[in-house]
Amino acid sequence: MNIIAFDPGQKGGIAVIDSNGDPLYVGNMPETAQDILLIVEKFKTLGDIKAYVEKVGGIPGQGASSAFNFGKGCGFIEMALLALKIKTEYVTPQKWQKLYGVGKSSITKSTPKEKREHKNKLKAVAQRLFPQLGRKVTLLTCDALLIAEYGRKQEVKS
Repeated sequence: MNIIAFDPGQKGGIAVIDSNGDPLYVGNMPETAQDILLIVEKFKTLGDIKAYVEKVGGIPGQGASSAFNFGKGCGFIEMALLALKIKTEYVTPQKWQKLYGVGKSSITKSTPKEKREHKNKLKAVAQRLFPQLGRKVTLLTCDALLIAEYGRKQEVKS
């Protein structure tokens, strides 16, 4: 079974890995619903696929326009998965990050420096797990890759 993972938001990403943990796709989160749908459609045609989507809410202090756009982007993901009848699991950052032992990051209580350090730890883990991707592992794509690997491990347990 292939796993497609989403880290929603303008600074998020999409990753697809196969049942062996080999990456099939990694990229920044597309801006349009059509682009999201095209990516999901492409990988659905390869066979069994399950989606793992990071379960996140609005960011405290985020402006109304930003919050609206974030919600709209999450809706694009949900609609693409629903339209293509792809089974979906939602997973909180705390749950998937626990697998990698990088500690917790609290958006509401962390300083920008602490957030950046936490994100760099996640990127380093993704670089170790997916060395074949080289520079495609970025701060924008690392969470999606790690969510995909989390999802793959969950499916292996099943």
